[in-house]
Amino acid sequence: MKLLISNDDGIYALGIRTLANALAEAGHDVTVVCPDRERSATGHGLTLHQPIRAEIVASIFHPTIKAWACDGTPSDCVKLALWALLDSPPDLVVSGINQGANLGTEILYSGTVSAAMEGMIEGIPSIAMSLTSHTYKNFQPAAHFAKTLIAQLSVKPIPDLMLLNVNVPPVNWEEIAGVQLTRQGVRRYVDVFDKRIDPRGKTYYWLTGEVLEDVEPPAGLNLEQNFPIDVNVIRDNYISITPLQYNLTYGNALDKLSNWEFNFS
Repeated sequence: MKLLISNDDGIYALGIRTLANALAEAGHDVTVVCPDRERSATGHGLTLHQPIRAEIVASIFHPTIKAWACDGTPSDCVKLALWALLDSPPDLVVSGINQGANLGTEILYSGTVSAAMEGMIEGIPSIAMSLTSHTYKNFQPAAHFAKTLIAQLSVKPIPDLMLLNVNVPPVNWEEIAGVQLTRQGVRRYVDVFDKRIDPRGKTYYWLTGEVLEDVEPPAGLNLEQNFPIDVNVIRDNYISITPLQYNLTYGNALDKLSNWEFNFS
């Protein structure tokens, strides 16, 4: 398959090198276009008020891989690749492997998911791959699963236009319990702004915080209740696959609000 790979951890991140090299070694036609530095938690931001530059990168990846480092956001990278750098559209956009989870409400901030989402917006099925640890460095199990999943998709494509948000537990391949299709959960954080003083006496704030709890999404979202939520299956060492779409319309709300009357007098 012809694959476009991006990320939000930057061109030198171990996760993207492991993923891209594994897929190239499996015989896929791989192009990498990703940020020239870490751009985590940038969401779906685009660069509009300054030029975007992309430089060819050599000797980091497998010799068959064409790679560019872009000074824009993850979404910029995919958009630039699709409209300017590639000679033809890819069969699949893959983002990752991210260092850290993209579970529950984290996906709203994720540059990894947004890069994949950009592919889906352009009509290309996409995958976001994440390793659910900020410290665990063995990306091989996640890369192995990506290779297996893409081989399966080359035979049996994704049935509709969607994004598969894949999270892999931080354990050896032998310790992975299996794969489960999941619903997006809700991950609540305690957000703390650490107030500090810089050397010139100016006040600044540093966002910190930690996960407070993982909870079920509201029942009114009309989700399939017989599928587990993503944040739960990871705890049991299952790989989580959550299908996502970009349409955020709250369907049930249209019925609930349909009896509203709007007075323009």
